[in-house]
Amino acid sequence: MNEARPYSISGTTCFDLAPSNGGAAYRIFLSIPTGAPPPQGWPLLVLTDGNAMFPFAVACQATQAPYTASTNVGWGVIAAIGYPDQDWYDPTRRSLDLTPPPGRAYPPFFENGPAVATGGANGLLAFIEDVFLPHLATLAPLDAQRRTLFGHSFGGLFALFALFVRPGLFGRFVAASPSIYWEDCQILHCEAERQLAPGNTPFLHLSAGEHEGDALAPFQRTNEDAAQRLEAKKLAQTITRARDMAERLNGTVDGLRTAFEVYADETHMSVLAPAINRALNIAFAVKPDGG
Repeated sequence: MNEARPYSISGTTCFDLAPSNGGAAYRIFLSIPTGAPPPQGWPLLVLTDGNAMFPFAVACQATQAPYTASTNVGWGVIAAIGYPDQDWYDPTRRSLDLTPPPGRAYPPFFENGPAVATGGANGLLAFIEDVFLPHLATLAPLDAQRRTLFGHSFGGLFALFALFVRPGLFGRFVAASPSIYWEDCQILHCEAERQLAPGNTPFLHLSAGEHEGDALAPFQRTNEDAAQRLEAKKLAQTITRARDMAERLNGTVDGLRTAFEVYADETHMSVLAPAINRALNIAFAVKPDGG
């Protein structure tokens, strides 16, 4: 009776799905509600870094959707794009998949590991458009007007890239702690040349943790690497760059709406829980804008 056994999240599945060009497969984590879908189909929330992000999102929905009167969160399909291994992150593949071109080459993350390449975000976008979304449509009825993309860090950078180059794929984009600084702020060139949304008014939510500004979190100030961390913060300027982008893009020519939020007392990694919760609020709101 007390024998330990593997645990899985109720009502979820996963499967591997390969790009149309025959590249390495992605692992797709999926949660489809059991009830009857709305007449127009389920809203959809897509997450990058699926191995790590999917459990957060499923737990947020499971604890809020049954109580819509107090949460304003309803049911929807959660689909996360990850990798077919047991680790929470695949640093080598995500470095390529989630960063905008042209990209650069870097040393391996681990001794005797593969070299690290960046700049492959167009490949992941093509997979989403040509393979991933069409396959999901065979598994559940989906509302094409209520698709939300979430990403954190490099994933947030990818969400911005998707908005700038393929705005029609999603109606809502949630970029948590986006790495706007990456490779000399290459994403700002994508912003300057961004494509306009075809026939819809997209929404962009940008956010960061309070301790992603110019100062260290109190517990970090006595760390041995405090000086290096402080220099990295000054380079990233996560709060400032995200806030400036939100202000710059709000109400631009195609009516793009933006919001910016700082999560109190959170760091770059602890911000995940409130950021994913906010993505659920945005993707599955029963009354849009709380009205």
